[in-house]
Amino acid sequence: MPLFDFAKRQVFQLLRVGFRLVPMPVATRDRWRQRFLDRYAGLVPAPPLGRAPIGGARRPLQRAAGHAVGYIPYRKGMLPPQLPATLVAFYLPQFHPIPENDAWWGAGFTEWRNVTRALPQFEGHAQPRLPGELGFYDLRQPAVMRRQMELAREYGVGAFCTYFYWFAGKTLLETPLRHWLSYAELDLPICLCWANENWSRRWDGRADDVLIGQQHSAEDDIAFISHVAAYLRDPRYLRVDGKPMLLVYRPGLLPSPKDTAARWRTWCKENGIGDIHLAYVQSFDRVDPSNIGFDAAVEFPPNNVSLPSITATQQLINPAFAGEVLDWRELANSAMRTSTPTYPLYPGVNPSWDNEPRRSGRGRVLAHASPRGYRDWLRHAVDVANARAPRAPMVFINAWNEWAEGAVLEPDTRLGYAWLEATRAALLEPRRNIDPRPCVVVHVWYVNVLNDIAAQLRSTPVSWRIILTTATGLESQVRERLNALNLDAELDVFENRGRDVLPFLHVADRLLNEGVDIVLKLHTKQSVHRGDGSQWRNELLHALAAPDRVPRIMDAFAANPRLGLVAPEGHSQPLDHFWGANESNIRALCVRLGIPQPAPGAEFVAGSMFWVRLSALRPLLDAHLEPWEFDAETGQIDGTTAHAVERAFSLATSAAGFESVDAARVCGLPSDGPQGPYPYARRSV
Repeated sequence: MPLFDFAKRQVFQLLRVGFRLVPMPVATRDRWRQRFLDRYAGLVPAPPLGRAPIGGARRPLQRAAGHAVGYIPYRKGMLPPQLPATLVAFYLPQFHPIPENDAWWGAGFTEWRNVTRALPQFEGHAQPRLPGELGFYDLRQPAVMRRQMELAREYGVGAFCTYFYWFAGKTLLETPLRHWLSYAELDLPICLCWANENWSRRWDGRADDVLIGQQHSAEDDIAFISHVAAYLRDPRYLRVDGKPMLLVYRPGLLPSPKDTAARWRTWCKENGIGDIHLAYVQSFDRVDPSNIGFDAAVEFPPNNVSLPSITATQQLINPAFAGEVLDWRELANSAMRTSTPTYPLYPGVNPSWDNEPRRSGRGRVLAHASPRGYRDWLRHAVDVANARAPRAPMVFINAWNEWAEGAVLEPDTRLGYAWLEATRAALLEPRRNIDPRPCVVVHVWYVNVLNDIAAQLRSTPVSWRIILTTATGLESQVRERLNALNLDAELDVFENRGRDVLPFLHVADRLLNEGVDIVLKLHTKQSVHRGDGSQWRNELLHALAAPDRVPRIMDAFAANPRLGLVAPEGHSQPLDHFWGANESNIRALCVRLGIPQPAPGAEFVAGSMFWVRLSALRPLLDAHLEPWEFDAETGQIDGTTAHAVERAFSLATSAAGFESVDAARVCGLPSDGPQGPYPYARRSV
């Protein structure tokens, strides 16, 4: 069987290459591809398989409702008086029971049943993804849509593009839309997207195992447009240049989309609606809309995009996982490199994608999606929309609430309102740090050592913004010490998990969102298992925060935007000399972050104190590690997730395209770090 699978894959690749080399119009290529997939899906080879976890299985049995690094609660915010573009989010009205779904899937079925059954298939696979504030809502209740629309407006989404399910005179899941027509308080504009494909048991619209099918015809065209006319006439309906906007999901399934468009336009003019703005979704088709009688097209990532598989590198939790893992960052990057076509095309973005809930053990997962990455892509798409259609710039987002496909802006339990915050941020100018003081983050475990650190900071010629982190049980002691030292500092309190590393990730993520650029990371290092722990700390403090060094280091960051990390001289050590019990954890973490494995000679900052440009840590911060991924504290001296992350700071900086330099070199000084064999760690044998 493996030999057969190999031969099948090679033949398929040859056919694919040959198909791509044959010159033909894009629309023809798309049509032939879909015909092949509809009829011969079984000939498509299975994606490559993942691998066993590096160092053994790592995921403990933990609930999926914890807050990850980057979790953002609900908070009020400001939007610009004039939004730079109208954001239109695709909206799924599936979340309420209907008799047909009861018959096909069991009594009471909604998409929530799929969502809650999902399980993680590989390390870092964030499933199940569960709703936050809105809960497992039922769209038969108008109050749900009202709250959705309130959140949409508050965070900058200007309209919902809701799927409309019409099957030769029969509609499904129309109740929420009828509520929109009936209740004036549901005042967010909508437009309709006719999902004109078959419903199949496979959830992919293909011709096999059809639950309810389409019967496209000239008569059906007229019946459809006369039915949706009530929506098109509503003054709240989304318009482009005064024309109600109507979308078709797959125009290639219509016998003649040009004839359909002509019938609709004629009917609307004859029945008091006037001109309409017809667009199609580039879910499967890519054609100049004028060739099919339409006005515009709408990008619909991740459909119609070919990305390299990263499945083979994933560390499987489920050894039988037969799905495919792709890199969401490649999706965003390829979209931002795409040139503008010769026809009207509304840009589209995607916050994330994971349809594992619909395809247990066989999902298509786009790993490494992040709110900040989505924000950057959306900001770019807004610029593109203004360049393409300056009179009415519009960007489509896939999607508002596709929970079973992992394309969601609504708040969830893992990241809260982070996706909505990113949406709002994309409509604003990039944040600039309003606090001119240099920022230092100090983790306090040994409270008495705070005296030494405070004295060191006060000896420098700058005024610091000081942020302290500590464990819950130490909060009162730290506050007492702050009062005794008369030290002006912010204090963040966390569970005692992940040593100084996890609290720093939480704070660094927040500071990056605030617009802070450079941070000095310190902690009350004691290393009580060593006799020279205090000496080690003092060397690190001197190298990073000596009075004559701090201004020079800050100037170096200002002068070199690619400078990512400044390490204490003599304390950057070759990683492969000091693997200890960490090698498997570090290699697993690199896969988890989607960064290259350590190259020979790669270094890490021993002691975990350094200056860093926060954007250089985005591979770490955008991974949104969760507290359960960090070992419970039992006094370990090696081999934990915190030790692995400590060694990954430099790796992340390099993967993000930034440089790491030691402090003495930055300051133009000779190195006065430890000479000879590194005295503070035992070299691996």
